[in-house]
Amino acid sequence: MEMLTQILPFVFLIAIMYFVIIRPQQQQAKKHAEMLTSLTKGDKVVTNGGLIVEIKKVEEGFFAVKFNNDVEGRLVKDAVARKYEDEA
Repeated sequence: MEMLTQILPFVFLIAIMYFVIIRPQQQQAKKHAEMLTSLTKGDKVVTNGGLIVEIKKVEEGFFAVKFNNDVEGRLVKDAVARKYEDEA
């Protein structure tokens, strides 16, 4: 019985850490992965560097993107922070 009372606080601490830290991070990572798979040609995204680019082609591990009228390049999928929503 003494051992149970000594272990119980650690069990509560681990449970709190799971629900406060680990689970929300897993859910956020899942939503980000779903967002990446749903991106298509013509979508605008914000990169981790803060650039707003338009997707021209979806490739296996990259996006072919257009920065402006003259500049095109490739962007690693992991570098996409979020989808850009035009404020109209």
